[in-house]
Amino acid sequence: MKRYRPISLKKIRTYPLGTRKSKVEIQSSATPYKKGSSFKTFMNSLPSFLAASDFKSVISAIVEARKKERPVILGMGAHPIKVGLSPVIIDLIKKEIITGVAANGACIIHDFELSLLGRTSEDVANELGAGRFGMARETGREINRGINVGVKKGYGIGQSVGEYIFKSKNRFRGMSIFSEGFRLGIPMSVHVALGTDIMHMHPQADGALTGKGSLRDFRLLASVVSDLEGGVYINLGSAVILPEVFLKALTVARNLGHQVEDMTTVNMDFIQHYRSRENVLKRPTLIKGRAYAITGHHEIMFPLLAAGIVEEMG
Repeated sequence: MKRYRPISLKKIRTYPLGTRKSKVEIQSSATPYKKGSSFKTFMNSLPSFLAASDFKSVISAIVEARKKERPVILGMGAHPIKVGLSPVIIDLIKKEIITGVAANGACIIHDFELSLLGRTSEDVANELGAGRFGMARETGREINRGINVGVKKGYGIGQSVGEYIFKSKNRFRGMSIFSEGFRLGIPMSVHVALGTDIMHMHPQADGALTGKGSLRDFRLLASVVSDLEGGVYINLGSAVILPEVFLKALTVARNLGHQVEDMTTVNMDFIQHYRSRENVLKRPTLIKGRAYAITGHHEIMFPLLAAGIVEEMG
């Protein structure tokens, strides 16, 4: 057996520290927050590293896109609504920062309930045992009625529900993303998987009309995505439905000859899931573009993002 002894370090070669390229410089460090400072000052105080640098880059990409009149599309799951972000999203729509919204089916449920009663989100575990989960009468009846009436008029689900809430006497309809989107005339698409949402459990649900409306909305989103060159797509809290829908919409746009390459994609979630990483960040920007993963709780990160955009937009 060969015997080994500790290696000698006497002949190790070194070089002057000053000649080495370093990734961290004191100029990029954070500065302490001072009481009474502005939000803009706080943003400028963040260090220029990793997530903080990415966060600033996302803000700049959105601001630049809107200054050049390029689209900023928000693809979202229902959780942002459930944690109270509707007023922030509506404000960005009114300020013409968000120019289109794509949502899953659960979004219209919580959006409608907020517009009607000012509250939403049931205790699933508690209601499931009694067979009451998802059985709120008004939710199932009114949302399906809105979809069925609108789709028969040639609308997609987003426009159907938006018009229905807008024309309703719901006390809090000003808090509805879809109502405000309808009022302002921006593209609002809803992408459902039949059987995944509580409205599908009610007798008023019409699978043919729901499917037709969702397919119309897919084609609407594909039209918006075909104009996304120089724009921004944000995936906010959708782990499966919206990442899959976005990838297909992008494929349709490119297949029809639209140039959609130089864009910015963003995934905001408290966990970076596989589909959102691959279908929103990685695959769409392989040719060109930029992709950013912003990890954190929606109720903290999205208001920070919105505030940063508003400050930089002036």
